[in-house]
Amino acid sequence: MKIAAIIPVKTFSKAKTRLGFTPQKIEELCKIMLEEILHTISISPQIEKTIIVTKEPKAIEIGKKFNSIIIRDEKEESVNSAVALADKYLLENKFDASIVLPQDIPYIKTQDIDFMLNYISPPNFAIIVPSRRFDGTNALVRMPIDLMKTHYDEDSYKIHMNTAKEHTLNVAMVFVKRIMWDVDNKEDLEFLLEQKDKPQIAEKIREILNSN
Repeated sequence: MKIAAIIPVKTFSKAKTRLGFTPQKIEELCKIMLEEILHTISISPQIEKTIIVTKEPKAIEIGKKFNSIIIRDEKEESVNSAVALADKYLLENKFDASIVLPQDIPYIKTQDIDFMLNYISPPNFAIIVPSRRFDGTNALVRMPIDLMKTHYDEDSYKIHMNTAKEHTLNVAMVFVKRIMWDVDNKEDLEFLLEQKDKPQIAEKIREILNSN
């Protein structure tokens, strides 16, 4: 099965505003998180290719390091429009399934991807991993690629569950803790730094937070 990861990346200067950090710190944080998730995906035997949808020059630079396909999102209208651009590419290039992931889940490990994909059910299925607060969607696996449109930024977890059920009987809600740990605000970041799963990444994040 030919599976691709889709990572929509917002312009760093417009991202993570709820953290309340300086633009420079947010940019450094975004870079570390994106590098780490791309590293994890690049060593996952399950994922054939990563698609980054962005217009952020630094994200494009990082993506190229990991041999990602870059789709330029000049309009940057929404996560949904970014995913739709990736869907078009994947359909044209005969991919079977996709996993939409955010860039802000740096603690993800390859075994988390393996665990999630235990629930595949070809030829049509959806797998949904919610965010820690059960309001967002931190992983969305779809087969076929155009099984359903996405509904990010609007209590997406519940909407994705309901929409998926309209299109297939094979819908799995899967809890994978490290995929559920995203970073939207300071409380999320503090929670992440308390976890012991990736001490080197935690150290890099602390260095950014402690810098002037």
